[in-house]
Amino acid sequence: MRGRYPILEFDPARQALIEPSRVLENIDPPEHCVICFFREVIEQVCAEHHAKTIARLHWENGEHVLREIRWHGKRLAIVHPGVGAAMSAALLEEIIALGSRKFIACGGAGVLQRDIAMGHLIVPTSAVRDEGTSYHYLAPAREVKPASRALAAIKRTLRAHQIDFIAAKTWTTDAPYRETRAQVKLRRAEGCVAVEMEAAAFFAVAKYRRVPFAQLLYGGDDVSGEGEWSSRGWTRHRSVREQLFWLSAEACLAIA
Repeated sequence: MRGRYPILEFDPARQALIEPSRVLENIDPPEHCVICFFREVIEQVCAEHHAKTIARLHWENGEHVLREIRWHGKRLAIVHPGVGAAMSAALLEEIIALGSRKFIACGGAGVLQRDIAMGHLIVPTSAVRDEGTSYHYLAPAREVKPASRALAAIKRTLRAHQIDFIAAKTWTTDAPYRETRAQVKLRRAEGCVAVEMEAAAFFAVAKYRRVPFAQLLYGGDDVSGEGEWSSRGWTRHRSVREQLFWLSAEACLAIA
């Protein structure tokens, strides 16, 4: 296994020292789960729909609460995964071990093209693996894709609502403060329109665990390199974030 770089020393062994399914008991949660990065939206949705807590996952940064609501007569799980590839992937592992099986994540992303408006929806068709987590789940490769049936569910949902979206590649990075102009130029050249911190890891874990997973993003801050960085106030657009959650819920429940 020893290679030139530790990150490339992939071990295909299916059994790890700590298997989530051995340390967590299946609790019969909803089959469908929305992984949402918008804590304020989660709190509002859970209050309005009288959510019940079905699991509390404890990490040193605090609790990650898995909740359940009923929507259109169906059970739906909701959870905030933390931030960054490593934590988000580990939380996904635990939720799979608890018993959920179909996933849509919703979050924001930096845009690599200045003309992508704040709030415009982006559907990742693949993610460039510029993070570390995915390399422990899949053999080294440049990209990883979401599950085709989960991706198709998102596209059907958006088209049904006549919502414009960009279906394209995203760039997953571990280092938001090391996004240089040269790197942005490289990623744009290979087709990336957005940058975020989790998609590649999510897709890799889901592929490894054989569960359908796709992600829905909205265009946030401007990291195109065409001038100075601009936050564009992307975290303050509550209506966009709420809409994204409900579109993700609808798409999740539509996964065959």
